[in-house]
Amino acid sequence: MLGIERKAARYTWTAALIALLLCCIYLIREALIVFAVALLLTYLLYPLYLMLNRILPGRSRAPALALVYLTLFGVATLMVVTIGSKVVDEANSLAARAPDFLKQFLGHVQSTGDSSPIAQVQEKILAQLTENATQILSFVPQYTLKLLSAASYLLLAIVVPIISFFMLKDGSLLREELVDLFAPGRNRELMEDVLSDIHVLLLQYMRALFTLCMAVFASFAVAFSVMEVQYALLLATIAFVMEFIPLVGPMSAGVIIMVVTIFSGYPHPLWVLIFLGVYRLFQDYVLSPHLMSAGVELHPLMVIFGVFAGGEIGGVAGIFLSVPVLAMARIVIHRIRKERVVVNPNHVVVT
Repeated sequence: MLGIERKAARYTWTAALIALLLCCIYLIREALIVFAVALLLTYLLYPLYLMLNRILPGRSRAPALALVYLTLFGVATLMVVTIGSKVVDEANSLAARAPDFLKQFLGHVQSTGDSSPIAQVQEKILAQLTENATQILSFVPQYTLKLLSAASYLLLAIVVPIISFFMLKDGSLLREELVDLFAPGRNRELMEDVLSDIHVLLLQYMRALFTLCMAVFASFAVAFSVMEVQYALLLATIAFVMEFIPLVGPMSAGVIIMVVTIFSGYPHPLWVLIFLGVYRLFQDYVLSPHLMSAGVELHPLMVIFGVFAGGEIGGVAGIFLSVPVLAMARIVIHRIRKERVVVNPNHVVVT
């Protein structure tokens, strides 16, 4: 009547609803990040829960859930008591000896007596470094202690396992209720296929990510101990934590390790640098492709975009969630494109 086509109005209304949904998601992004982290923890624990649920007699899932969380808290407590205490001691030692390391380094450089223009530039750089190096070196253990401190994240440490518990307990029911929102037909089948693919994706991703992080910790701890690098366990723990953050984490861990190694007076920092480079090549081209399936792998440009976008939206947590979110988006797009192949341009299902 007003000259507005019904099809154009429907598309406009759909676009407005999508924009409103994206706006709401952005406003509640912090809560969504907490639930996303809980979801990833759920998929990390799910294989153990599934195995126990098959072994234990009876139809109740309560014994399997109880054993899963007893195992989780037992392992976490054991790690904190054994490894955590040593890491804290090494971090405190590094913070206390940071000024002495700096003085030794500056004394070694100044003893060369070089008066060339390059040396003058180096002196200016060292002068600036002298003013801030103590803070820089003390930041490393402080940052590590904040990551390892349960008090700093007490609320998340309580809330995330609780949310994960209910996801493990009622995840299948929630999935069925989500599927029941769609009427029987191709839309329901599409939703079931998408949820099934995402389920497999998250299982593979969390298994691969945790395996990679444990491999980093074990390899770095053993290699640094054999090479007699000071603070070997602390550096391995930093690498383990940073490995959870895509792209930025491993690069930051490498920089921190080299800075601590050089300033602690280690006589062969080149060997540490070679080890970091060789291990990164091994992980990127051998270990990671073996663990990551074809559905998890993303183009490097997409990973870089996701890292920056996730950092802008949710900080470190956004960077951590960027890869699985992009992988899930890739699955949804792939399923929609596959569905369009089955349906002709007139939206008549091909039989």
